[in-house]
Amino acid sequence: QVQLVESGGGLVQAGGSLRLSCAASGRSFSKYAMGWFRLPPGKEREFVAAINWSGGSTYYADPVKGRFTISRDNAKNTAHLQMNRLKAEDTAVYYCAARTDGIAVRSRYEYGDWGQGRQETVTS
Repeated sequence: QVQLVESGGGLVQAGGSLRLSCAASGRSFSKYAMGWFRLPPGKEREFVAAINWSGGSTYYADPVKGRFTISRDNAKNTAHLQMNRLKAEDTAVYYCAARTDGIAVRSRYEYGDWGQGRQETVTS
């Protein structure tokens, strides 16, 4: 099991940028795949981006492709989500999640450990 803590982001105007970070506890971070998900107001939690254990494979949801970038630093036990050209519809609570087998997938049900979530608000 790994503990995850999100930080960064907050409030930004449309067109701006935010960066989210996810700090993980434990010594096995480099074995985990990491994902970012979000919970928009009135909707279900949805996939945003995922990265495999090495950082060599990344996946993005269509609405964020070309605007968001997921990355990781295994030496620092952190994952990041750089969000550019933000839109009002990106407003949500953002969660990072870890998957122990190291393979990046899109389904939230495949991730066993979750952060507490971080509210990101984009004003139009």
